[in-house]
Formats: sequence, structure tokens, C-alpha cells
Amino acid sequence: MTTRSLLRAATIAIGFLTLAPAYADDPKPQHGIAMHGDLKYGPDFKHFDYVNPDAPKGGKIRLGAIGGFDSLNPFIVKGNAAGGASFVYDTLLTSSADEAFSEYGLLAETVRVPDDRSWVEFKLRDGARWHDGKPVTADDVIFSFNTMVEKGRPFFRFYYGSVERTVKIGPKTVRFDFKPGENRELPLILGQLTVLPKHYWETREFDATTLEPPLGSGAYRVKSVEPNRSIVLERVEDYWGKDLPVNVGTNNFDVIEFEYYRDAQVAIEAFTGGRFDFRRENSSKAWATAYDVPAVKNGLIKLEEFDHDRPAGMQGFAFNMRRDMFRDPKVREALAYAFDFEWSNKNLFYGQYTRTRSYFENSELAATGLPSDAELKLLEPYRGQIPDEVFTKEYNPPKTDGSGNIRGNLRTASKMLRDAGWVIKDGVRVNEKTGKKLEFEVLLVSPLFERIVLPFAKNLEKLGVKARVRTVESAQYQRRTDTFDYDVIVNSWGQSLSPGNEQRDFWSSDAADREGSRNATGIKNKAVDELIEKLIAAPDREALITACRALDRVLQWHHLVIPHFHAGYDRIAYWDKFGQPEVTPTRGTQFLSWWVVPEKAAAIAEARKGAN
Repeated sequence: MTTRSLLRAATIAIGFLTLAPAYADDPKPQHGIAMHGDLKYGPDFKHFDYVNPDAPKGGKIRLGAIGGFDSLNPFIVKGNAAGGASFVYDTLLTSSADEAFSEYGLLAETVRVPDDRSWVEFKLRDGARWHDGKPVTADDVIFSFNTMVEKGRPFFRFYYGSVERTVKIGPKTVRFDFKPGENRELPLILGQLTVLPKHYWETREFDATTLEPPLGSGAYRVKSVEPNRSIVLERVEDYWGKDLPVNVGTNNFDVIEFEYYRDAQVAIEAFTGGRFDFRRENSSKAWATAYDVPAVKNGLIKLEEFDHDRPAGMQGFAFNMRRDMFRDPKVREALAYAFDFEWSNKNLFYGQYTRTRSYFENSELAATGLPSDAELKLLEPYRGQIPDEVFTKEYNPPKTDGSGNIRGNLRTASKMLRDAGWVIKDGVRVNEKTGKKLEFEVLLVSPLFERIVLPFAKNLEKLGVKARVRTVESAQYQRRTDTFDYDVIVNSWGQSLSPGNEQRDFWSSDAADREGSRNATGIKNKAVDELIEKLIAAPDREALITACRALDRVLQWHHLVIPHFHAGYDRIAYWDKFGQPEVTPTRGTQFLSWWVVPEKAAAIAEARKGAN
């Protein structure tokens, strides 16, 4: 070898070492990673327990969607992305639906994480490839990360903000190094990274809306698009990952079609008329009244309720505390007495709902009773900075007898408002110092909520409080909520069995000032900020539960929202052409694990023909 060759080889070696710094901790490659504790599925597992590994491939499922779309890029702020647009891509890891939070290899064959979780390394599968046949590489992973941070939705910058650097170890291996601090969830967050093809996107504008079918690596590709009307996805026959344990028994449909409708009522009529096959019903009224049709009576349409154990989270009337009138917690608490859930449940919801009281409702994470010793250890340093009730009372929203007569509750509310400096003058509730009226707008995006808000507004009127109800189209609603331009909205905070970094976006002081965040209430509280960090840094499941319950109590007693309601089951309406697994996982129904039964589909087609 010549001197020049030796120098060149040495330079390459030095460069490679620069890209791959040495670490004291040298963990073994694993097939997956759990947030806390051990993985349910071992390295040799064949499939998840909640699928049918022998499910046949074929047929079509047609789904309904509300509104419209003008883009096939779900990762950017601009435009409204079509349903199923993300189906064309794979992620590094994929989560199981029957564990609190565990992920298993998809694009990544193995993952390495040290005990302190200060970094994570992914090794890609040799067979992973894009739909054009090119291999998925470490360069694609790094490109995807950088693109999401620089040009994607704001929450990507927020979620990935603790990544200090990306390191290309080799053509198929990438390491993410994290900034100092305890954030045990980060390796799993990086596992959820959607990987984009660098060779495709580097010649296109990523942050511009597009209806060009994108290049992906997933089980489906876009077959056809009609803007604001429909998108059709087709299963990739030679999909590289079809035999992976995480995919066995899923992605069974040859075709997935999303058809768009202007509102829920039109969508229901289209469903019962046979325009689409599968519908997740979110309206209690519709579930009780809209399916009294021949196709249900003769068994062509099935209505089923599937129990689940996933957290319901919180939905409610959310006060924007950036508004002066809502900065006093006593005002917010008083207004809650005007919402008659019991009457609404009986007269509007057909008794289908349970009142929500926790931000982690329907899970072991919810605070009940008085704080445990472990919770008190977390909460005690904040005594005097958080409501005293956190230590002495179990939170429960105001109750009524369901008769519609809530005079007692209104008397309580009126006294609380007077004590807070809001008095009645000429039948109107005004601030005794400023003379400003207590009036506000409830901003809605769905007219379905008007029937819930209007009785609430009538009760408020009896207190001298005027609540105007305004329903706007989705684009305007998005703009106004992104910029916190509202008084009160109906908001929801979905939760998982393993809460983590998203809580910063929900409740942190930083998020309160960041447009586009999910801190809808504008809460800024040091105790909340620090409890969130304790939750994120929880070393085990027990510590996580304790931190969640402590945070829950503080949020409850801040009266940020007037809690709504929830159901511990999924309402599914479907044309009886499908097979489904015997097991429903913790997270509820997974429609991609269903399949078409040809004989049933043929019978339905024949019945429809006869009806016409």
C-alpha cells in the first residue's frame, strides 16, 4: 500500500471514529424497548396477541371522514392532510396496543439504549426499502429528523428539542445523543420517528402542500386522490415488512378508501345507505337514534360496543386564562355550577356517559381519595403555591339531581361570584370595581356541540352571565386556537397509559406562550412545571403513577375546565362483511387487524342489489 493510500485509510478511520464516539456504557442490541419494566413480547415472538395471524388478505374497507383535505403531507402546518396519508410511511419502531408503552422494531431491526437513557441507537433492517426499490438508510433517518425539526409542525421541534446531535454510525445505523437531564421517554419518542426518503424529498418543497402521491416504505401507497372528496390507498403487494412479527395479522385490506362528507349527519346517512362500511360513532344521540334503519334490523349492519382500558383523558369547557375575567380560580369554579351534566346525560346523551373528573380518567393514573404518602412527598414542597384543597379534599365536579332544577347550584355560584367581586347590576353580572360585564364567547368547530352549550348558556344567563355561542369552519377554528384567540372552547387532552413529554405541551409555562401549543388554558404554574418534569423522569411505573396522580390533583383544583363526560367503550357500526380478532387490546378496536370475509361481502352485495 502506498503512503498516500495509508494516509487516506487513516483519514477515513479517524473520520468514522469522529462520527461514532466511544461510550462507557455498551448495552446489547434489543428487539424493542419498554418505557418501564420488561417487554411483554420476547425476541422470538411471532405476532401480537390481539391479531389473527391467519387473517386473509383482500377486499376493501371504506371509511368516512368529515370536512375536506388539500394535501397529502400530514407533517406540516400548511393545508389539511387527507385521512390515511401517513399509512404510506413506516417508523423506526411501532408500539403494541396491549401494553402501557412498549415499542418493537419496524424499520429498525434493533435498538440500543443505556441504563441512563442518555442516547439511543437504531440499526435498520437490511431488507427495508422504499416503494421504488431503493434501501432505507441512515441518511434517510437523519434527513427525516432534521426535516421534521426545521420544516415540520411546531410540536416536532418541541418533542425533539432534547436531542443534542445525530450520529451516523454506519450506512444502516444512527445514534441520537440527548442533552443532559432525565427524560426516559426520549428513546421511545425517537422510535416513533416517521422516516422519509431523502432522495425523493430533497428535490421537493417539504413545507408546501401537495397532492402528489408521496414515496413511502409502508404497507400502503396512494392509488388515487380527489381533493376534498376521496383518497384511495392500495396495499403494496411486495411490501418489504409484511412478514415482520409486528405486521402479521394486520394490513389485511387490499384497498382502504376515505370518502369525505360535509358534516356528521350527512356521513351517517351515507353510511346507512351503503356508501362506506365502517364507522366509529362519537355521538350518543346518533348511536341511540340514527341507526333505526332496515339494514340494522335485518342484520346487514352491526352495532357493537367494544370495552377498552385506555385512559379517557379530559374533555371540557376550557377557560382561556389569558383573558382577565378567567384569571380568578373562584370565577372559574363558580361557572362550573351552571353546567348540569346529569340533566344533559339523561335528556341529550341517553344515559350513555359517565362524568369525567380526572385528567387521566379511566386509568390507574387518576387521582382518587386523598393523596398517598408518596404523593404528599411530591406535593409538600409546593404547599402555599397550589390550592390548599389538594391536600385536604377529593376533587369532584358539582352534581345535580338531573331534574333540570339547579337553583341550589346557581345560588352557590352566585355567592362565589359576589365574593370574587362580580355583582348583579340591572340583571347583569359586572365587576364591582371596573363595571365590566362578565360575558364571553364559546367557540365551537362542530355544530353537534351546540346542543350541549345552549342549556349551559341558559343557566349562565340566570346568573347574569352572557355566553355567546359561535360555530366557525375548521380552518378559522384552527387559526384562532393556534393563536389563543378565544374565551372558552370545548377542548380535549387525550392521554396514554404512559404519559410523558406531551404533558409539557399541555400544561407547561413555556407552552402557554408558544403559539400552536396545546396549552389551551394558558396555565403558568411552577409546581405544575416541576411535577411534569418529575413525571417525565420517573424511573419506574410506580413513580410514574405517583407523579401522574399528584399532577392530576393540582390540575383538578385549579379549575382549568368544566369537565364533560366519557364512555369506557368504543361504539362501532359496520356492515357485516368483516372478520375481527377474538381479543380487543387495551387501547380498543384496531381496524387494521380486521379483514374482509368474501362470503359475507358477497351476501351484502346481493342484498344491496335486491334493495335497488
